[in-house]
Amino acid sequence: MAKPLWQWSACDLAAAIRTKDLSCVEVTQAAVAHMRDANPPLNAVTVDSGDQAIEDAKKADAIAASNVALGPLHGVPITIKENVDVKGQATPNGVKAFENLIAPADSPITRHLKEAGAIIIGRTNTPEFSFRAFTDNPLRGLTKNPWDETITCGGSSGGAGSSVAAGIGAIGHGNDIGGSLRIPAYCNGVTTIKPTLGRVPAYNPSAPEERPPLMQIMSVQGPITREVRDSRLALSVMAQGDPNDPWWVPAPLEGPRPAEPIRVAKTTNAFGFPMHPAVTQAIDTAAKYLEDAGYVLEEIDPPDVEDVLTLWRDLIFTEMHVMMGKIIDEYAGADMKQVVAAYYRWADVRDHEGYMRGLAERTRLLRQWTVFLEKYPLVLCPASLQPPFPVNADLEDDDSARKVFEALTYISSMNLLGLPASIVPVLMNEGLPIGVQFVGGRYREDLCLDAAQAVEARAGILVEQLWARV
Repeated sequence: MAKPLWQWSACDLAAAIRTKDLSCVEVTQAAVAHMRDANPPLNAVTVDSGDQAIEDAKKADAIAASNVALGPLHGVPITIKENVDVKGQATPNGVKAFENLIAPADSPITRHLKEAGAIIIGRTNTPEFSFRAFTDNPLRGLTKNPWDETITCGGSSGGAGSSVAAGIGAIGHGNDIGGSLRIPAYCNGVTTIKPTLGRVPAYNPSAPEERPPLMQIMSVQGPITREVRDSRLALSVMAQGDPNDPWWVPAPLEGPRPAEPIRVAKTTNAFGFPMHPAVTQAIDTAAKYLEDAGYVLEEIDPPDVEDVLTLWRDLIFTEMHVMMGKIIDEYAGADMKQVVAAYYRWADVRDHEGYMRGLAERTRLLRQWTVFLEKYPLVLCPASLQPPFPVNADLEDDDSARKVFEALTYISSMNLLGLPASIVPVLMNEGLPIGVQFVGGRYREDLCLDAAQAVEARAGILVEQLWARV
């Protein structure tokens, strides 16, 4: 029996629409019907755009009938996170006070996805200010993980991760400043690519002011998908240029091939933090799959990961305190204020000199990594040191938020360095997927995706086990 259309990959849907084996309307109708069936218990999609999506699909079919060249995502159903602008819709970013903040124009990523022919079927949930590893807020409520409602779907792109895993849309848009693409991909057993700074343009016309320097150079936009090839396709669309983002770089999506066989640094250093045996097993399994695919693995630690994480922590919470402190005090809910207070207790909020010296220190740390990546073009490392946490585990006690980010050492540290990183699920542990992370050199998303695809080819598409439960 053929798979239902909501289970098809973005690549397969786009190909079938190009050959006219499928119409945009039938694909969109199937996606909207499944969204309306699957989303209520999850609360992953917070704005149902299904009726407009079907009208957009009719226009897309008319374009296809005219035999013009179609965009690479023509007719593919997608979702957009509620923290980037879609013209005429609100961009609340999980904050109740911003629920009527209407976007005057599309963000670059929204526009590029539309121009590629994608059909937006809904908007996805995010925590307040998109600044927690858990997706819950007073405006939209809690988003659940389709594998287990007692386990977090991650954050801040938790709505995107949950919806993609549940088969709602073939591509979920998200973003990542401390793991907000990779944590949900890890928790929901799907895949993602965190691009290099400057790969994908970012700009919100609704934003009242610019972000502080480090947040500008750490935050990136990207896709969450069920298959690695869909992340590659989505990235190619998202990476088109836009003059509104002066950080954007017209770097090629495919770089020169490293010397064969490609050397991969494998690390399971937990820096004294607790590491679950299933995480070690996932790293070892992924390493075996890579060796089967012709990679050479060497157990060696990349440089100064603890120092990178500490600097990320201190600088981002310094910026948060200075630039967002009053806004959070005025508009955030009680849970968010509790978590932010924990962040400040954990971090060293710096004075002006300390902040400037920290920005300078970032260059030294990045230099060490770029030299290391000359010898080892890829690093295989944990995504999290622990399986996905219970819902709202960062609210358990005074130290809970710190413990969560310690587990995410290898995720958040990559934001400070601005390096690309992919997540791919590898195995199941007690009914939940466990994945690994690949880190590459600047603008070498292609190498991260290649390695993730090599693992996926052997591990399989784990989310299909979720669908088999239904």
